Amino acid sequence: MDEKKFVTFKKEELGVKEYIKNSLGKGKISQVSIEYTPVGEKIIVATQKPGLVIGRRGEKINEMTRVLKRRFNLDNPHIEIEEVTKPMLDAQLVADDIAIGLERRGSLKFKIIAYRALRGIMDSGALGAEIVLSGKLPSDRAKTWRFTEGYLKKTGDPAKVVKKAIAQATTMSGVVGIKVSILGPDAEIHDKVDVNEELMEKLRHNAMPVEEEVKKMEKKEEKVSEKAVKKTVKKKTESVEETEDGGA
Repeated sequence: MDEKKFVTFKKEELGVKEYIKNSLGKGKISQVSIEYTPVGEKIIVATQKPGLVIGRRGEKINEMTRVLKRRFNLDNPHIEIEEVTKPMLDAQLVADDIAIGLERRGSLKFKIIAYRALRGIMDSGALGAEIVLSGKLPSDRAKTWRFTEGYLKKTGDPAKVVKKAIAQATTMSGVVGIKVSILGPDAEIHDKVDVNEELMEKLRHNAMPVEEEVKKMEKKEEKVSEKAVKKTVKKKTESVEETEDGGA
C-alpha cells in the first residue's frame, strides 16, 4: 500500500507542476520544484521573466495560490520566484523557445531556428550543445535531425553534469519532439586537461631525465662507433702490412 501512496503523491506533485507551467505559458518557466516544510509547501518557480510571472501587484501569484489550495488541497502553499540570469544556458528555456519558433514560423524553417538557438548557446559560453528534432521535418515522412557543436559528454558518470530538457511543438504537419542538451561553462569535467604554464613546467621537468638518458645513449653509441672504426682501420693496416711482407 505504501507504493500506491507514493505513486499518488507523485501524481499530485506532477499535477501541481503542470498546472503552474500551463497557467504561466510555454517559454516562461524553466523548472518548478516543491519543498515540504513544517510551515507549508514551498514552491520554487525558476523563470527568465519574473515580472510576467508575478503580475501586477502579485495578482498572478495570489490567483495560483488560491487555485493550489482549492484544487490540490495544499495547506499553506508559498510560491517563490527564482530568476534565470542566463536563459541560453537553460536547456528547458531553449527547448521551449525552439518549440515556439516552430509553431509560429512553421516547420520548413526548422534549420534556421535550430542553428540560431545553437549559436546562442555557444555564444553564452557553453562548452558544448546538442539539439535533436524528431518529426515530419520537412517532408511527410518522420525524420530525426541532429545539430551539435562543441564538447558534450553522453555516457558514464561525467554525463550527469549535462543539462537536458524536452519539449513539443504542434505544427501543421504534426507534433515535433525537441531534445536539448547543454554542457555549461561551469561544469566539472574530471578528464579535462587544461594546458597552462604550470602543466608545461611539469612536462619540462619530467622531460629532463629523458633528455639526459638520450644524451647518455648517444655518447655510448659514439664510443661504440669509434671503437668499431678503430678496429676496422687496424684490420686494414694489418692486412696491408701482410701483403707488403708477402710481396717482399
